[in-house]
Amino acid sequence: MASLNVGNLGEFLREQRRTAQLSLRQLADAAGVSNPYLSQIERGLRKPSAEILQQLAKALRISAETLYVQAGILDERHGLDGVEVQTAILTDPSLNEKQKHVLLQIYESFRKENGVGSGNEDGTASGHEDGRGTDSHETEADGGPHAT
Repeated sequence: MASLNVGNLGEFLREQRRTAQLSLRQLADAAGVSNPYLSQIERGLRKPSAEILQQLAKALRISAETLYVQAGILDERHGLDGVEVQTAILTDPSLNEKQKHVLLQIYESFRKENGVGSGNEDGTASGHEDGRGTDSHETEADGGPHAT
């Protein structure tokens, strides 16, 4: 486990808060922490627990893993498969909440279809026991793999 890098974490949190157009008080309220405590985290004076980081991530609508990496709790190469894309979607100020939600659903469905992020190590798509990767809605009638 890497050592905590609270200086960079604080800077990162401040930038994420500003990008989300939240005041320090608004973020503190949304995350369930005190305003002075959040200020100390942003200034690099306090080392938040993983639980506090998770609460902050939820309030900022970013992945907790992203904050764990910034804090040095998690190595960047572990557990960040797809996190960068998710973070980019969630922090894009030009998208509304519904658009973000739909994009994340589409992204996850593609990952699962390709056997990534669904817990399948063998590369088969989720829910396809034969490993062919065909969708159940593909039938002979609609031009699926068995159409004649």
